[in-house]
Amino acid sequence: MKKMLIINGPNLNMLGQREPEVYGKDTLDDLKKFTESKVQNQVLLEWYQSNLEGEIVSRIQKAHSEDYMAVIINPGGYAHTSVAIHDAMKILKIPVIEVHLSQVYKREDFRHTLLTAKAATAIMSGFGKQTYYIAINSQLQ
Repeated sequence: MKKMLIINGPNLNMLGQREPEVYGKDTLDDLKKFTESKVQNQVLLEWYQSNLEGEIVSRIQKAHSEDYMAVIINPGGYAHTSVAIHDAMKILKIPVIEVHLSQVYKREDFRHTLLTAKAATAIMSGFGKQTYYIAINSQLQ
């Protein structure tokens, strides 16, 4: 069966508690269950979350030698600051889809700069809990 890696960055483990007016009331586990129910029997999803930049870089590097058809990444706040994650994403020879639950261009100005997105195949922003499913589905077509 095809498989995809989904990487979640800092503070995504706090979904449901952190700014629910921006990110919604669903937890990361709720998003996992919702997404997996939408893609059942189509693709195996491996979920990973870390608040630490170096751990995210290491997981992306490890993915380079694994058999994924794509990587979906929500780098969280590192999207705006991490050259290291950007550079690690460029190592991958498979599609890398960057996702954001909120519409970043309706938010604070500093969120409008997405350093990591320059290394992504595509970017999806603002679809809330549908975001991961849309990103995955874009690679199953």
